[in-house]
This record gives sequence, C-alpha cells and structure tokens, in this order.
Amino acid sequence: MRVAVIGTGYVGLVAAVGFADTGNHVIGVDIDAAKVDGLNRGVPPIFEPGLDDLLTRGLKNRLLRFTTDLAEAARECEILFLAVGTPSNEDGSADLKHVLGVARGLATHMTGYRVIVVKSTVPIGTCARVAAEVRALTEHPFDVVSNPEFLKEGAAVNDFMKPDRVVIGVDSERARERMLDLYGPFVRTENPLLFMDIKSAEMTKYAANAMLATRVSFMNEMALLCERLGADVDDVRKGLMFDPRIGRQFLFPGPGFGGSCFPKDLRALIRTGDEVGFDLMMSRAAYAVNERQKRTVAEKVLAAFGGDVAGRTFALWGLAFKANTDDMREAASIDVVARLVQGGARVHAYDPAAVEQARRVLPEGVTYVTNAYDALDGADALIILTEWNEFRNPDFERIRAVLRRPLIVDGRNLYRTKSMRALGFEYIGVGRGTNLA
Repeated sequence: MRVAVIGTGYVGLVAAVGFADTGNHVIGVDIDAAKVDGLNRGVPPIFEPGLDDLLTRGLKNRLLRFTTDLAEAARECEILFLAVGTPSNEDGSADLKHVLGVARGLATHMTGYRVIVVKSTVPIGTCARVAAEVRALTEHPFDVVSNPEFLKEGAAVNDFMKPDRVVIGVDSERARERMLDLYGPFVRTENPLLFMDIKSAEMTKYAANAMLATRVSFMNEMALLCERLGADVDDVRKGLMFDPRIGRQFLFPGPGFGGSCFPKDLRALIRTGDEVGFDLMMSRAAYAVNERQKRTVAEKVLAAFGGDVAGRTFALWGLAFKANTDDMREAASIDVVARLVQGGARVHAYDPAAVEQARRVLPEGVTYVTNAYDALDGADALIILTEWNEFRNPDFERIRAVLRRPLIVDGRNLYRTKSMRALGFEYIGVGRGTNLA
C-alpha cells in the first residue's frame, strides 16, 4: 500500500518507519527542510530506542522517503495520516490550525479516492471538521478515519509494532477494509483491532490518558500524605498492585508527570467539558495535583537547606520527563531548575539523551556535563529526577566522597532508605515517611 504520514514528530515518525517495515511504500512529510534532509540521511531528530534501526532499514529497502512536498504525498498515496502537533491554546483547548491546514492542502491535490486518517490527538468532533474542510475543496471521494495513538515515549517503537490494541473510528466499509489491510500485520497475535464510530475513537484517546494521569496523581497525593503520617508509599504501592482490580501500572510516585500527552490532553479534555457545560471534576483535580507535585522536589531541597540555596551548587541527574527519551516537554526538571536558579543556586546537570533539548528550555545558571559523576564536582547535594537505568546502581562511595554534604533528594525513589542511611547519606525520597525499608 502507498501511505503518507504528514508530521514527523514522535507519533508520525514512528508510524512512518513502522508501516514501511511491513512492506508499505511510505512518504513522510514535514515542513522542516533540515529535518527532512536528516531523515533521508538516516538521522532521526528524536531519541527513541529502536527508531534508528527501522529508519535505516526503510531507507535501505527504498520503502521509505521524506519530503517537504505535501502535494506529492496527496497525489501518490491513497492513505494519508495526519500526525501534526496540536499544542495547547492559552485556554487549554487544542490548537487545530495545523491539522485543518494540512487537510485543506491535501484536498487541493488529491487525484482520486483517499482515506484521511487523523492520528494527531484532537478533540471530539475534529474528524467531522476535517471532513468539512476537505469536502469544500475537492470533488474526489474520500473518507476520514480516527486512529488515535497509544504509544509510550521510550517504548514507542515496540508499542507500535506490537500494539495491545488498535482503535479505529470509521463510518464507511470502504475505509474499514483499507485500515484492516494496513494494520493486519500488526495484530496477527490476536490483539484486538477495535472498530467503532469516529467520535468514540476520538474520545477513547482522551479517556485513556485521563485515566492514567489520574492514577499517577492519586499515587502522588498518597505519597504526600504518607510523608505527613510517617507511612512509606512504596509499601502502600505494593499493597495496591497485587489487587487484580487495581494492577501494577502507573502506581509509582514521582516528581509529577510531563511529556507531550498527559498535561496537554488533560487541559484539552477539561476545556471540552467546559464548552458543553460539564465540569470534569476528576480530570481537573488530577491536573491540579500534578501541578502541586511538580513543586515538591524543589521544596524538599529548599527545606533541607533552611530555605536558602543562594551560592549552593546542586548536581542534577535526569532532565527528560521520563527515561529512554529526550523529550523535555513539561518535564519536572524545568520547575526544579527554575526554582533553584531563582534562589541563587547553580546546577550541574546530566542526562544521557536530553541535554540538547534542555538547553532550549532551561534558564542560564545550568552547567551541562557529559558524565553523571562530573555533575557531582563541587555540589552540595544530588537531585534525581529521571529514572534512567544508569542511575539505579551507581558508585555510592564515590558519590559520598565528592558531595560537600552527603544528601540525595530522590524524586524517583530509586533506592532503599535503610541502605542509603547505612551508607552515610541523608536520603529524601517521595512519600517515604519514617520507614527504613
């Protein structure tokens, strides 16, 4: 099949290389000529495990290429994926100008029947708006399909190639058959291909992210309560996870969720409710709890130094919002660094993948290093914000010897409190209370 994917961010690029890897001829489209040039040379613009291999293979097999020419994609491909960004407007609603602009561009260059697939995360009713835009500009037949993504950054390639389910909103049998053929190779292990009406598919994406965000916020709220009561949230988490009604996923407390999905999608969902006069109280609360949680790590650091960090230096391990990605969008490090720098502190920061992205969003006063231990030089304490594997079992003796004060503020609860204290550290986690386990 001939497939075009418009937009080569996390969602679009993973989809493009994934569809090419199953034998389809894929054109990736982006307005950024430098990005397109890099992709055609096999250089991905993002860090994502496994992406390099699929990109290289697709280019080598001549099943994948990239262009800035939207018209070429509209002329040559029958299935057209819209995977462009939908950033938040000031009121929290999703900005659809890119989605609708691409739809109009495709309409003016179509040469026959097309399936236009909206893969961007969009408010309920957007597919109908896309259809109206296209219908006004072409007499060629087409169908609009909703196909939301459920990829986890850091595991996006595996999630795409081996999906736990594929959700497709469709209202025509012709489009249904095209999507069934396209996704057939990905669901051979009997994971479901779920066909539903278009609005339900659009809603499913927001409902899934709101549910997961709520679980994270719930555990973060329990963590803060544990601290005040002297309980250990890690023990509480274990007591929850073995309940089959609850399960194991998204029960780890931390410095607050970030990234491209949860914050933006919660804001858009809340705004959608407001537009129809319905207050989404749980989603609003989940968002508010997360905003509070993002302040907690910096508050722990400030409290440890009597509220005054002027002239202090802090080592910071982890900048990306989560491990295995370089994504800095709404990362906890942004809030922590801003608070410390505003207080007159210096920050020595290390991240295996996100330094270049961090330079664009973090304030002056940050020194970036290429080795985790280099960040410790002259530091008064170590702060951990991202759960990269290389931080899980470091050389603690070396850390203690270098730090001016043997203090670790761990926003990810990577270590056991009892072990850290036995090694001579002051150890502050999230929701650990007084339990020494």
